Amino acid sequence: MTVWDGLVGQHRAAEALRTAAEGHGMTHSWLFTGPPGSGRSNAAIAFAAALECEQAGCGTCHACHTVLSGSHADVSVIRTEKLSIGVDEVRDLVRRAALAPVGRRWQVLIVEDADRLTDQACNALLKAIEEPTDRTVWMLCAPTVEDVLPTIRSRCRLVTLTTPTAEDVAAFLRRTDGVGEALASYAARASQGHIGRARALARDEATRNRRREVVGIPARLTTLGACMTAAANLADVTKEEADAITSDLDAREKVDLDSAYGVVERGRRPREYSPALAALERGQKTRAKRRHLDVVDRSLMDLVSVYRDAIAVATGAPGALVNEEIRGDVAQLARTATPELNLRRISWIFEAREQMLEFNVPVALALESMMVALKAPDGSAR
Repeated sequence: MTVWDGLVGQHRAAEALRTAAEGHGMTHSWLFTGPPGSGRSNAAIAFAAALECEQAGCGTCHACHTVLSGSHADVSVIRTEKLSIGVDEVRDLVRRAALAPVGRRWQVLIVEDADRLTDQACNALLKAIEEPTDRTVWMLCAPTVEDVLPTIRSRCRLVTLTTPTAEDVAAFLRRTDGVGEALASYAARASQGHIGRARALARDEATRNRRREVVGIPARLTTLGACMTAAANLADVTKEEADAITSDLDAREKVDLDSAYGVVERGRRPREYSPALAALERGQKTRAKRRHLDVVDRSLMDLVSVYRDAIAVATGAPGALVNEEIRGDVAQLARTATPELNLRRISWIFEAREQMLEFNVPVALALESMMVALKAPDGSAR
């Protein structure tokens, strides 16, 4: 099994990267783009492993194992749980880029979520890319080329990833996680090509139950009271899921901070500890907000999939539905609303998404407004 086997449905990109790792078309800076869940960072890490491997990504040697596990001395990855990547983090990477590789091959620096770079961080990164160090390779990951400054993307070779097909995702789940055929098919369809989401749906019953609750919302939006209830429930459920994800990490970071400053229970605390603790708590609060928005955003995409299925049913489009397991509810939506109305409903969902992500509208308020807009005409969803 080579390092390329983990890139689901990205055969053309994998072939281009494999060729570059073998010395044909190699350059010092790369930009990986693709929709969420397509595997941008996975592709960058696989490419890094291939560059460090004597056999261009055999998947079995020490170099491949250490890169894939995140412990290779010459491969650095910057990722953030914050809303942005600051200049200090990038400057640290730039300093590392100036060093010669520990091994005999490449110094690789990977920036996940390059679209979150601040203006100062972009300027620091641009200078490093403009004046590359020998045997240093930069890899940036972003949803689209437009999310990266023109001056940076013009100096990078572009690798475009696509949304994997449901068949590719299902095959990946069966091969790597031993998931049964029926569950793999469901997870692949429900994830809409998002690899991480598919694995979560395949592995965790609670995740599947939360999704079933979300996709069942359109059929219940028959009264104003039902809309308010649906909005409150969705806000609460997504907050609980986000808190569950971040609470363990918050606790570990607090323990690490206490250990770094030599703080023990009821013991004396150094003067520098309180500012460091305050900064940590501010960062954790920001991360918790972002995580909640991420979970809400994923739920909104699940809602969108129901209305898209209803449009497909109404227009007689061939192929399986994303929400095949609730085909009855989808058919009812198709009967009680025109495709034009369901298309407007999708636009209202994206409007709520924009309000939360771009204009900082409180989640509960945006969801209430959205649910009222989605309400079935004359309570006719059922």
